[in-house]
Order: sequence, then C-alpha cells, then structure tokens
Amino acid sequence: MAKEILTKDNIRLGATVSNKEEAIRFTGKILVDNGYVAPSYVDKMLEREKVTSTYIGNNVAIPHGTEDGKSAVKETGLSVVIVPDGVDFNGNTVNILIGIAGKGDEHLEILSKIALVCADEENIQKLIQASSKDEIITLFSEVN
Repeated sequence: MAKEILTKDNIRLGATVSNKEEAIRFTGKILVDNGYVAPSYVDKMLEREKVTSTYIGNNVAIPHGTEDGKSAVKETGLSVVIVPDGVDFNGNTVNILIGIAGKGDEHLEILSKIALVCADEENIQKLIQASSKDEIITLFSEVN
C-alpha cells in the first residue's frame, strides 16, 4: 500500500528559519525523516533552487528536486512548513513552503492541485494562520 502523500507528520506550523537554504533543508528533512526520500534528495532540492527559484507567488515556494534527483524518491509525498514571520526567497517573502517528492510523473498532478489551492488569496491566509495540522490537511484534502 502506498503511503499517504500528506500526513500530520509532514506538517510544521510556526516554523522559524533564517534563510532560504535553511528553509529548503528543513522542508526536505521532513520528507527524509518520514521515509519519502533518501537524504541525497535534499541536495537536489538545493540544486533545483540554484537553477530556478521555486517561489511561485502568493508567499508560496515549492522546493523540489531536480530531474536527476528522482532516483532518491522512495514514495510520493509532500511536506508543508508554515513560517509566520516569512523567509526571504530572492526578495520575495515566503510563508508557506511545500516540499514535493514525486515518483515518476506523479508530482505534476500534485503541483497542479497545489497551484489551485495556492492561487486563492483566502486559502493562503488560512494556511498561514492555521492553528492545527488538521486545517492544513483539510485545505489540501484534494491532493491526497
């Protein structure tokens, strides 16, 4: 049976990170700790960020690995990190980090669902102000 893509174990509320690299490492470590990816995937997430920013607008960044990082993915999964005070991504403030690890092309479908949730400013505010992991899971329930 495949793992659930997003569980409470994959969510951190009220996180504090000092910079973009720390934010990406933090987001990736959740995926490592919960068995979705090998530790080498986090380096591929940082590599991807050097090639092109994973900031998508609306205070959201979606760190994910490079194409050649796919071999480090064990299961498709998401991590969600809420940073109320924000972290700087090349001059953009990010409050919501969504780490993605996808087997095959599964990440493409997940990305489109995340984009739908994150395109709505009301959802962004709900995510940033969430007081429980359940609220986050409810907002992303379409992704699971």
